[in-house]
Parts: sequence; C-alpha cells; structure tokens
Amino acid sequence: MVADGSSNELRLGFLTTIECPDGALIGGLLVTNHFGRPLEFQCTTPVKPNRTQEVLYGPTLVPFLLGEVIGRTLVEKMNIKPNLILIEQELAIELQNHISIPVAILSDVAQILEENDSFVCEQVGKNRLRFDACHQAGKTAIENTSKKIPGDADLGEPFERVREALNEAVKMGSSR
Repeated sequence: MVADGSSNELRLGFLTTIECPDGALIGGLLVTNHFGRPLEFQCTTPVKPNRTQEVLYGPTLVPFLLGEVIGRTLVEKMNIKPNLILIEQELAIELQNHISIPVAILSDVAQILEENDSFVCEQVGKNRLRFDACHQAGKTAIENTSKKIPGDADLGEPFERVREALNEAVKMGSSR
C-alpha cells in the first residue's frame, strides 16, 4: 500500500521482525509521515536459516538476518524512502552498514542505563533514540528530523502496528 508523500515531508521508517511458530523470522517496514499516518508498508516472506548457516554464521547469524537479509531487502523494496529508520531490536543496527539512510534504536530507560560507548543517545520529545557513534549521519538525521516530530509523539506505537500487521500476514500464510 502506497500513498503519495511530498519529498520534503518527514518520513519515518519503523522496522521490526517477529518470530513465526516454526522459528522463521518475518520482517516489516512501515513508513509514516510526521502524523504517524502510513505512507507505505512492506514485509518479507519468512526467513529461516538452515543448520549449515547456523553453524557457519555462529553468533553473527541474527545480526546478518535482521540487518542484511531482512532490513536491507525491505529498504530496497520501498518506493517511499524514509529520512530515518527506527528499530527496536538492537542487533538490527547491522542494517546501518548496508544502507545510506540513518538508523536509530528506539530505547527505553533500561536500555539507556545499559548503554555502551559505541552508541550515542539523543532525546526526541519523550523518546530516546540511540545510534551507532561510528555513523554520524544518524546524529545529524535525528537533529534534523526531531524538530518535525511532535513533542508528545509515541515513537513506539508504530512498532505495535507493524507487529500486528506481521501477525496477520503469518495467519494468512498459515491458512493457505
């Protein structure tokens, strides 16, 4: 589903994944305007690594799946590119290494307290965003876009919509 969006309008991307009953991952990317209205939504088919991939990738498998396989695929499919992509799964920050759009992690207070030196935190209204300090484009994008985001915006709410849409896709797929 695609709606027209002005090229100078703020476009936020919300990327997340859910685990299917068989252990596969399915990812979704929702692009909204600054009011939180959907401009475009894309989702992947379920991605399930085989045992050989699990062995060969080891601890790098999940970041590879979240960032390179699922995340990059979704960004490439989008007709309306976001100015900033928000993620909620820290391992998905791998996506930043594969696209030019800045990526930030929506953080809760517990995550902020556990921050390490490789992340920088920025306050956007009542939300805290973290980005990889190695990618300064994230800081610039947050500074530029934060002025356009209403101070009372709940940036966690669109993730709920994405998860619900993904759960519906899984249900539709299992009923075939």
